[in-house]
Amino acid sequence: MYRMKLVSGNVFLACAFLSLLLTLSSCSKVPVTGRKQVNLIPESQLVEMSLTNYGDFLKENPPVSVSGNADAALVQKVGKKISASVEQFLKDHKMGDRVADFKWEFNLVNSETVNAWCMPGGKVVVYSGLLPVTKDEAGLAFVMGHEIGHAVARHGNERMSQALMAQTGAVALDVATQNKPEETRAIFMSAYGAGATVGALLPFSRLHESEADKLGMVFMAMSGYDPAEAPIVWQRMIDLNKGEKPPEIMSTHPADERRINDIKAYLPEAMKYYKP
Repeated sequence: MYRMKLVSGNVFLACAFLSLLLTLSSCSKVPVTGRKQVNLIPESQLVEMSLTNYGDFLKENPPVSVSGNADAALVQKVGKKISASVEQFLKDHKMGDRVADFKWEFNLVNSETVNAWCMPGGKVVVYSGLLPVTKDEAGLAFVMGHEIGHAVARHGNERMSQALMAQTGAVALDVATQNKPEETRAIFMSAYGAGATVGALLPFSRLHESEADKLGMVFMAMSGYDPAEAPIVWQRMIDLNKGEKPPEIMSTHPADERRINDIKAYLPEAMKYYKP
C-alpha cells in the first residue's frame, strides 16, 4: 500500500500546490518552434540516468567499430556535423544551456531493427537496419537530426513527467528510481525510443513528432544537407510500414500522407537555414 493513501487532505492539497508551483517555474520554449513546454524533472537528472542506461545498452549491444566500417564512420560524420550546427545555433540564440551537459556520442549497432534514438546528454544510437531506408548521407542526416531534435526539445522530459505521474504517482525522479527502479528504467528507455511501450505510457504525440520533424529539417539544413530529402525518407518509411510488422522507429512515430504533406509545407522555412 502506498504511503500516499495515508496522506491527509491538507497535505495532499499542499503537494498539489507545490506541483503547480513547479509547473509554473518549469516553463521554457522549444528551439526553432518557440512552443512553450513544461518539464517537471531537472534535465541534469535525466542526463545522469541516461549515462547508466546508455552504458547498459552498449554492453548488451556492442557498437560497430569505426575502423574499417564505412557505415559506422558515416554515422560519426553526420552526427558530428549536426551536433556542431546545433551547438552553434543554440549559442547564437542564447539557448546553449539546452546542450550544456551534452557529451556527444554517435554509435552504430548491428541490428535488423529499423530504429534510432538520442538520449539526454547527446547519446545517439543508429541501428544498422535503418540504413537501407535512409539510403544515403542526407537521408541519415534527417533521421539523426529528427532524433537529436527530440532530445534538444526535451520531449522525453515531458513524456517522463507524464508517465511518472501516471505509473508511479510521483514526479520526483529520484523517489521513483528508489521505489520502483525497474518500472522507472522501462519508462525512461521507452520515453527516448530505446524500449517498447510500457503500460499507459503514450507514444510520441503528433505534436512532438511534428516538432522533431521541423527541428530535424533545420538541423540537417544548417549542416549542409538538403532538407528536401526529408519527405522522401518518410515515404520510404511508410512503404516499409506496409509489411506485416512495422519498423520499430514507426511504432512510436506516426507517419502518413498528412505528415509528409506537413513536412513538405515546412520545406520553405527549412530551406532558409540550408548551407550547401
